[in-house]
This record gives sequence, C-alpha cells and structure tokens, in this order.
Amino acid sequence: MATLLRPDPTFYASAKDAAKAPVETLAYMVTLDPTFQKPDALEVLDVDPKSSTYGQSVGRLEMPNAGDELHHFGWNACSSALCPFAPHPHVERRYLVIPGLRSSRIYIVDTKPDPRNPKIIKTIEPEELARKTGYSRPHTSHCGPDGIYMSALGNVDGDEPGGIFIIDHETFELKGAWEKDRGPQRLAYDFWWHLGQDILISSEWGTPKMVENGLNGEILMSAGYGHQLHIWDLPGRTHKQTIDLGKENQMVLELRPSHDPNQTFGFVGVVTSLADLSGSIWTWHKDGSEWKATKVITIPAEPADPADLPPVLQPFKAVPPLITDINLSLDDRWLYVSCWGTGEIKQFDVSDPFKPRETGSVHLGGIVRKAAHPGSGPLNGGPQMVELSRDGRRVYLSNSLYASWDEQFYPEGVKGWVTRLDAGPDGGLEPTEDFFLETAQRSHQIHLEGGDASSDSYCFA
Repeated sequence: MATLLRPDPTFYASAKDAAKAPVETLAYMVTLDPTFQKPDALEVLDVDPKSSTYGQSVGRLEMPNAGDELHHFGWNACSSALCPFAPHPHVERRYLVIPGLRSSRIYIVDTKPDPRNPKIIKTIEPEELARKTGYSRPHTSHCGPDGIYMSALGNVDGDEPGGIFIIDHETFELKGAWEKDRGPQRLAYDFWWHLGQDILISSEWGTPKMVENGLNGEILMSAGYGHQLHIWDLPGRTHKQTIDLGKENQMVLELRPSHDPNQTFGFVGVVTSLADLSGSIWTWHKDGSEWKATKVITIPAEPADPADLPPVLQPFKAVPPLITDINLSLDDRWLYVSCWGTGEIKQFDVSDPFKPRETGSVHLGGIVRKAAHPGSGPLNGGPQMVELSRDGRRVYLSNSLYASWDEQFYPEGVKGWVTRLDAGPDGGLEPTEDFFLETAQRSHQIHLEGGDASSDSYCFA
C-alpha cells in the first residue's frame, strides 16, 4: 500500500470542517438476497442531481458467495486518523469493510481507482475470524484512530458473549478480540466512543441464536433481549460501568454520540417497550465520574385492526414504531429516528439533548399505512437505515431490516427501495420527488463517498 505524503483530503479535523466539504456525488449501498440462493451485492448509486444518471444504480459488485446477508459496513479509515495519538495519519479512505452477518465472512472492497467499479481485494473467511477472535456474525464496522473496530453478535457457536474485534486498517489482518476485561457484558450490537474522554460505549441486541430465526416471542416477553449500555475504558479495553435501561426496554440498538469531542452526550434508540409497544430515545451523559441515561423521546404504538396485522402483532392490536436506526447531524442539532413498523422517519431538534422537539416527519411504507412516495405506488417495508449528508441537507433511506425479521413483520415480502429526503436548514422534511429507486434485491445500509454523518469521529472541535 502506498504511503500518502499528506492526509487524505476527505479527513477533517472537526465536524464543522466536514460539514463544509464538497457535496457527495456517489453513494454505496449493500443489498441482499433473502432466499440466500444468489449472491448479495454492493450497489453504487449516482446521487448527483446534475448527472444524466442521477437516481440510478451506476455500478454493482456481486459477492462471490451466496448467503452472506450483507449488513452494516464502513470505511477502513476516516477523520479519526487526524487525532494526535493516531499512529497512521497517512492512511486513506479507500476501502469498504463489508461483513456478512449470516456467513461471518468479511469482504475488503477497493473503491479506487474507479469509484463506480469497486473490486474485492481480500476476503476474511469465517474460519479465520473464529480462530483469531473467538467471534462470529460480524455486525458493525467503525474506523478508529488505530484500526478498524468491528462488533460481533456472538461466539463461534452462536452463543454469548458477543463483543468487538480489531482489523489492521492497512494490512486488513485480524488482530484479535478487543476486550481485555469484559466484566458483566454478554450481549452486543453497536458501539461508538468519546475519543476525548477515552470512553467506548456499547449496546445490546441478542446472540445469533436469539435473532437469526426472527423475533422470538418467548425471549421478548421474558425480557431476554438486550436492555443495557456498557461503558468501557477505551485505551485500557476494560469494562467500567453498566447502565440498565430497564428490562421492559427491549433491544437497545443504534448509538450516536455527539460529534463535538468536548461534549459527553449521545443518543440511543430502543426498539420496543414491553409495557405498551412504544419505542424510545435515550440521552446518555456524563454526571461527575459516572455515566447515566435519560429517556427523552417516547414514540407510541398505533392502534390497528388485527386483520391488517401480521400474525406476530395480531394479539396486540397495534403497530409498534420499531425504532431500528437513528442518525445525528454533524452539528449535533438534528436527530433522525426511523420507525420501521409504522413507516415514518421523524426529525427532532436536539439543540438541548434533554428536551428534543419534533420538527419534521415523512411517512413511507409501514406495516398498515403502506404510504407512497411521490414517485411510487403503495410501499412496504419502512424507513430503516438512515444516512445523512455531511452538510445535513440530504437524508437517504432504505427499507429492509434483516431477512428473517422482514418476513415476520412484512410477510408479503419486502420489495427493496431507496430514496432521499430534503431537510430544511431550520428543520422540516420533504421527499425528494425525483429520487426514488426500486432495487432488485433488498436494500440495507448506505454510506456516502467521502464520509457522512455516521462514518467519522473527530478529535478537534
């Protein structure tokens, strides 16, 4: 790998600098075959309104294997490489690290020299992952200042513990499991950090055996899914504190910390409450030497005729919002919340992170509503993965969650789509009428060229 003589121009010292960066013209999106008979793919989308192929797929990389179930992916390097303690400041944002959640296989994809024609340059097979880390089912990838961090849902047998492992961001060799002392942590899902505080935060979903065959009603009703946050000493790789959100708050998923390294707060979404099927958003924050979490948003379930509901929901006579993803703008002002069940994307002004104020909402799809986009007929699935441009003006949405869960909540089958919303500078959301794309396979996560609101972390304000 060539050594750069100056930092990658898509690295920014601060989120403020990143927000002023050139507007993205390409987006990368993973898609999956729910039958596991055909290979999944990485799609390249033209998102430049001035282009003749705007709103279309302009490149496609098919994986060499079937049954991977591509899920959350990320860049090999990003703005955290500019941190004072980063050992390799001259890496470049060039490679996408794409895990197969079902296969435990990891692909390293080169997006250069032709960004529309990416190529696989390395494959980490599940046997190597198991041997070197003790983990399986890699889930979420984040580029850190000293390497690529990736979470895994479970051990090699599909049981607990799940955790985090490290990949070298230059050689792409597995270094091993990250934790030195995991303390009481057993379940895993997402993780993020406050680099200025030397703190890592992780969340909980369930082990592979708990989630791979769909939502397990017995586990859910016995409050067996994740309901905790974990605070870690980042350089020491040791568990420091557990924050229990209460057993009724099931599936504590996406984490979004403040982009300002001088701040010590962030947001986490809870999929559902056993009390009333509502979803919720919590703000974590530092209080003295301890970390705490406060519920700041509750999104209620919507009553529904059981005849309109899938079997899994008919006894409840309601549609839960099912908060499956959130995203935070680079200026830490706007929080976006995906309600995959009710088919709604919500925007909140979180200038005061303890008093969010709803400022926008768009309905697309939904278990009962099936709301249409201006460029479509009735839609199924709902806003699921949400990605936000660096300047905060464009919101990208895809609609598939996880193959086995798709089948439970949308038994008619999820037809893949991806779209864009326009966000006003002072709040408000509107569908982008000329950007709606149906995909041959189910659409999942999107990342933007040069970075986006969930790709990078910063060491300077």
